[in-house]
Amino acid sequence: MARLKVTQVRSGIGSKHNQRESLRSLGLKRINDVVVKEDRPEIRGMIFKVNHLVKVEEVE
Repeated sequence: MARLKVTQVRSGIGSKHNQRESLRSLGLKRINDVVVKEDRPEIRGMIFKVNHLVKVEEVE
């Protein structure tokens, strides 16, 4: 299964509550935090909510 490398590039301060919660659920706490997650529909949905705050790359 493919994996996604998610990097937080902007702050969640001032964003909506559900967007901040999506960042926390992804495991991102501060700018430049990086997490690697499985490519699943649930993860894709959380990334879609905060796509303006994160950078996503596919890794093998």
